Amino acid sequence: MPDRQRVVMTLSLPPDTAKEYRKIAKAKGESGSQLFREMFDLYKRQKLIDEFAELQQYGARKAKKLNITEKEIEKLVFEGR
Repeated sequence: MPDRQRVVMTLSLPPDTAKEYRKIAKAKGESGSQLFREMFDLYKRQKLIDEFAELQQYGARKAKKLNITEKEIEKLVFEGR
């Protein structure tokens, strides 16, 4: 017997939120499940963008502390490859 391709999950929402959620799904012509998958994908993408921004800020702080330029950073990166 093949593995299931989907797992059923239950969410608890306030009535107003549930009503708005269904309204959005209907307006988009999507099922509630499809809307949730889309929202979850957007969340994951945004999380990656946020993590990347944090890494950039960390790198910028370190570069400033070490008083090195962007050109010097590029040189160091390419030397390490």
